[in-house]
Amino acid sequence: MNYRLAVPNKGRLQQPTASLLKQGGFSYEKTDRALAVPVRNMDLEVLFVRTDDVCEFVADGVADLGITGIDLLTESGTGLEIVAHLGYGRCRLTAAVPKASGIRAIDDLAGARIATSHPVTTAAFFGGKGIAITTVPLSGSVEVAPKLDIADAVVDLVSSGSTLLINGLRPIANILESEAVLVGRPGTLAETNGTISQVMLMVQSVVAARRKRYILMNAPETAVAAIEAIIPGFEAPTVIPLAHDGMVAVHSVVDADDLWQVLPELKEAGASGILVLPIDQLIQ
Repeated sequence: MNYRLAVPNKGRLQQPTASLLKQGGFSYEKTDRALAVPVRNMDLEVLFVRTDDVCEFVADGVADLGITGIDLLTESGTGLEIVAHLGYGRCRLTAAVPKASGIRAIDDLAGARIATSHPVTTAAFFGGKGIAITTVPLSGSVEVAPKLDIADAVVDLVSSGSTLLINGLRPIANILESEAVLVGRPGTLAETNGTISQVMLMVQSVVAARRKRYILMNAPETAVAAIEAIIPGFEAPTVIPLAHDGMVAVHSVVDADDLWQVLPELKEAGASGILVLPIDQLIQ
């Protein structure tokens, strides 16, 4: 039986997803016209579909797992479960109004017409706050709706915010934080199937590795206790005696976000010849 993983065929999630699968060890070749390709090293096909359609493919059983955005998952209402947050494609669903508008807060949007490509999520957000609005569903060019007098405000995906500024819009609140996620049906994820578990583990190992760095250094044996206090590793750092008496090599793993705080502390503790290396996969 071939299992299927649905991934974006274009757009902002396509290239990072391809890189994730390559780093995870998925071995396949994609041609420009391929809709599905087999993975050579496991019982899996990769389906290349529109990002907007990934949730539907998984919910309908056409695919067993899929990679999409939290915003699209929320909008789909399919009840799929998030297996892993993938750490790329970060953006936010933001409510914005024309700069000249007197609207300053979410509550001020009561009775407003709001243009959005995420009408389900928008309606649920405002409904949850007891704010009555009228959604104006649009599939594209949401930001021009106020200029055309189609809407009083917009709810749109924002990365840097430059598109809002170019179109004379001012953000007033974030509705949803989004990033790429691996999703699956609850029933599928509950199965103790080798292929499904393998795909999940391969993806999760890459995500975990990207948040860590492997660090190696030389140090006097007398400095090991101080170094261990700075970088304890998973249980303890690996300490290996060197040819010179009293010197050791210390190996450990640190959080990538903490790296530039840790390095000066290690030097101060007596470490030298410090090497920092990326990690391809990490199984915790």
